[in-house]
Amino acid sequence: MATRMITCCTTALLSRAIVAPRTFSRPLAISFRLSASDASWHGTGIRDERVRALRLHRNLYSRACASAGAENASAGNEVQIQLYNTMKKQKEVFQPIVPGKVSMYVCGVTTYDYSHIGHARVYVAFDVLFRYLKSVGYDVTYVRNFTDIDDKIIKRANEVGEDPLNLSRRFCDEFQVDMELLRCLPPNVEPRVSDHIPQIIKMISQIIENKNGYVMEGGDVYFEVDTLPTYGCLSGRKQEENRAGERVLVDNRKRNPADFALWKSAKPGEPAWDSPWGPGRPGWHIECSAMSAEHLGHKFDIHGGGMDLIFPHHENEIAQSCAACADSRVGYWLHNGFVTVDNEKMSKSVGNFFTIREVLELYHPLALRWFLLGTHYRAPVNYSKRQLEVASDRVFYIFQTLVDCEQILSQQVDKVAACNPSKEAIELVKSIKNTFRTSMADDLNTPVVVASFSESFKFMNDLMHTRKGRKDKTRLVSLQLLITEIQEVMNVLGFQIPSYSKVLDEIRALALKRAGMSMNDLAARLQERASAREAKDYARSDQIRLELAAAGIGLMDGGDGTLWRPIVVAEEQLQTA
Repeated sequence: MATRMITCCTTALLSRAIVAPRTFSRPLAISFRLSASDASWHGTGIRDERVRALRLHRNLYSRACASAGAENASAGNEVQIQLYNTMKKQKEVFQPIVPGKVSMYVCGVTTYDYSHIGHARVYVAFDVLFRYLKSVGYDVTYVRNFTDIDDKIIKRANEVGEDPLNLSRRFCDEFQVDMELLRCLPPNVEPRVSDHIPQIIKMISQIIENKNGYVMEGGDVYFEVDTLPTYGCLSGRKQEENRAGERVLVDNRKRNPADFALWKSAKPGEPAWDSPWGPGRPGWHIECSAMSAEHLGHKFDIHGGGMDLIFPHHENEIAQSCAACADSRVGYWLHNGFVTVDNEKMSKSVGNFFTIREVLELYHPLALRWFLLGTHYRAPVNYSKRQLEVASDRVFYIFQTLVDCEQILSQQVDKVAACNPSKEAIELVKSIKNTFRTSMADDLNTPVVVASFSESFKFMNDLMHTRKGRKDKTRLVSLQLLITEIQEVMNVLGFQIPSYSKVLDEIRALALKRAGMSMNDLAARLQERASAREAKDYARSDQIRLELAAAGIGLMDGGDGTLWRPIVVAEEQLQTA
């Protein structure tokens, strides 16, 4: 990766308080940026720049996966992966139907609004699974659908006076922007319900022919749960526990209250398609059964989604698919845990509902991704400002370390191979490799993987910024060994990007935004503090430091001037924000 040199725009106003770029004697010390383009990543032209960066990121990832995949394939894919299978209620050794190939379907969003942080949890988790399987040599076909026909879409479209399919297309596009920002790789296929009506009608016809569905007067078609003795095998629910509920119509004409819609007859003002039972549209559950069968076949390896989909959605998918094809089978059912907000269930009515876009107005996408991967994907995760502050601080620390390392190595590239790495560097690399190998193979234990970076980054910073480290003859080759291994792991986790420096600039800009400050505001405070120090008014100087710290701006005084960086805001300050 080409080295990204840190640049700084200075003015006379900042000349005494702010220093020019340098190799920092302290880890994490960042010189202040004055350029508005550096300090804001929301604005004209940023979308195009972001897409270009993402494409480069994907190319880097593909090349890395190809290299790692070839290495693992030549080793016979010795990694024994265990995944928690919701169907069996236990971890199982992962054995794909076709050796060397993985077929994976993940239920996508219903596109009637901007996606929320619960969606981020789902798709970051399965993005890591997608990346990981590729990295160990599997040829993965990843399918993630869009539900672009649904009651919620129609309701929202009527509220805003927009065509339902147009509204849905608009939010499909917005969802993809969110996924790009979160560094989620695009699936191989992203089918939409509106493009699969013939396949849905064919599957419904087969279900009716096999005596598992029935047509009611008016053209509604329902699945009859009593005809399938295994109904409830995924959720563990008994037939008597099933009631009409979420997205299941209460209809006295149904043979069993738990029977669910396969086809809904047309109603005025709703999109409709012709069918053997009259004009109408699909029910929610049949959509995924038909699309997964179309793109992966009736047998495939992994079906994933949020824990809230176990019942009724995934239970009903199993029923439909088995009724349409007796050989239908999914090898592993994977589900991620819920997201709470400040230890309460996320809900619009409570007022603690946050879209991805709202979160990214104040925090960097990689901070949100880091926060999500810090909890095991099956465990519940509690979202809070405090957690995002800590995640943002950690990402800043990691990327600053990598920037410093690249800078040092690029300046002395001819000396890197002059000797062997130190024993400590070799042991740290072994530890990273072993932790990654065992933890990721153990049902994607990402919290252990991200925690394993700590010792290595401390060692790297000691080599770069302490007197003892700078004198170490193995310094350069040890840094090169560590950064290479760390980047490989970060690649699989989704943190390998074209420019670390750009991310640091973006994190700084967002820290200023959270503080309610402009660059000029900060410059004025720094100048005020410099004047106080010059006048030996240290009480005032300390007061300004504390005020800025309370706003998330940390100051560091050194022989070359004062530097600043984003810091974690105190808990009491976040509660009043």
